[in-house]
Amino acid sequence: MIAPSILSADFARLAEEAERVRGADWLHVDVMDAHFVPNLTLGLPVVESLLKATDTPLDCHLMIDDPDRWAPGYAEAGAHNVTVHVEAAHDPVMVAKDLRAAGAKAGLSIKPGTPLEPYVEVLKHYDTLLVMSVEPGFGGQSFMPEVLDKVREARRLVDTGHLTLMIEIDGGIGDSTIEAAAEAGVDCFVAGSAVYGAEDPARAVAALRDKAVAAHPRWAG
Repeated sequence: MIAPSILSADFARLAEEAERVRGADWLHVDVMDAHFVPNLTLGLPVVESLLKATDTPLDCHLMIDDPDRWAPGYAEAGAHNVTVHVEAAHDPVMVAKDLRAAGAKAGLSIKPGTPLEPYVEVLKHYDTLLVMSVEPGFGGQSFMPEVLDKVREARRLVDTGHLTLMIEIDGGIGDSTIEAAAEAGVDCFVAGSAVYGAEDPARAVAALRDKAVAAHPRWAG
């Protein structure tokens, strides 16, 4: 699955930018509050407007403080998948329950320096695991290959039945990095500048998907 990130799109033309990636699996929306991360992007009112402008399921990544309070609102609005950061959530199990009760899939994200192991039991309550392959807060950063060890461990836990979730990766994903991420076991790839920096974003989405499918050991052949 490919989830173009509107963080790399033209914020003055978001409805049109969403249309330019028709055929993508999800549309990734980075919500930043200038507290949990040092950048400020957009919030629930913009997400509500986007939901009216596109049929592509919205994948809302909340890089915010106190997601326990704010995350359910995105699910109630109609977001398909709502991801919170384990470093910010006070009670991540309850957040997952609240998101699911509001009709969304629940996602849990971990920063590059956050280990996976302490949260394996928590992840049993989630539908997606978002592994950050850059420090959250800004687009256009370089991919951090060392996080793929966490992806491999998550893939092992999924394949052995310990977890039942989709593995997503966000940060520096493009032509030169998507194959390694796919080989490690990623299911869903967030891509920003690699898609919206292309002359034809929809074609870029298709090309990235083809590369991922060819490289993923569970899909190739």
